[in-house]
Amino acid sequence: MEREVWVREEGAEGLRIDRYIAEYLELCSRSQMRQRDFQVFLNGKEAKLSKTLHSQDHLLIRYGPPPATEIKAEKLPLDIVYEDKHCIVLNKAQGMVVHPAAGNYSGTLVQGLLHHIAGLEERFGGESSRPGIVHRLDKDTSGIIVAAKDPESLNFLARQFAKKKVEKRYLALVKGHLPKQQGVVDHPIARDPHNRKRFTWKRPDGKASVTEYRVLRRLRGACLVELRPKTGRTHQLRVHMASLGHPIVGDPIYGRPGGEFVQYSLMLHAASIRIRLPGTKDRREFRAPLPRHFKYALVELRA
Repeated sequence: MEREVWVREEGAEGLRIDRYIAEYLELCSRSQMRQRDFQVFLNGKEAKLSKTLHSQDHLLIRYGPPPATEIKAEKLPLDIVYEDKHCIVLNKAQGMVVHPAAGNYSGTLVQGLLHHIAGLEERFGGESSRPGIVHRLDKDTSGIIVAAKDPESLNFLARQFAKKKVEKRYLALVKGHLPKQQGVVDHPIARDPHNRKRFTWKRPDGKASVTEYRVLRRLRGACLVELRPKTGRTHQLRVHMASLGHPIVGDPIYGRPGGEFVQYSLMLHAASIRIRLPGTKDRREFRAPLPRHFKYALVELRA
């Protein structure tokens, strides 16, 4: 495999090559580079991974495939909302990771699907680490998620997401009281150059991101809001609410730790999705009820 890039990112100045590959290009973690035989050429000359970069440097990166990782089916509790021969709609529990990745190689939704759907891995050629996954939810976001049972259904569903034909509705508890009852957040989002696990609305090179919000209930020190994303950026809802000065309660990345909400986990729930399923003509709506921890928070904050 080969990748050629020019170093133009603001935060990459003075960064080691291995960190740039892991944090900006996201090819693999630094610990995996030795296993994949990385070879780099900096401005035409072979260089060590510890070499530092400067703006406008040219990098040619050659590397091998990732080591084979067997994904084993696991019998896991799945809350199935709908299922047919083409796809399955589930209510994902908070804390469940969608597909195996570094630090999460068991107990994922994919492994539960492999056990539940006979022959799923074979239908996708046995090469995919996320067979059937059409879209994803963060680990601590609960709610509706759709998966396909074959490549044709996956393509059919994925095209709707790409063309923005899918309507998604989330419920969230946000800190404080929003001044407006409803509004639109239109802040482009980019990866934070200082922390690759975060995204930010403060960079000019961000990708277009739009979220509609509506306050449903004002509580003690918080609001229950309905969020309707019009685009599908990573962490979009969490970033947009933080950009308004009202981060989602329990958000460890975009909210400040501690305070009166310290006992809560991330209060974000994918409440419904409206989508056209393979083999049908009209879109259908699927809903997931609020999880128990969310209901408890609403009761406590009404006091």
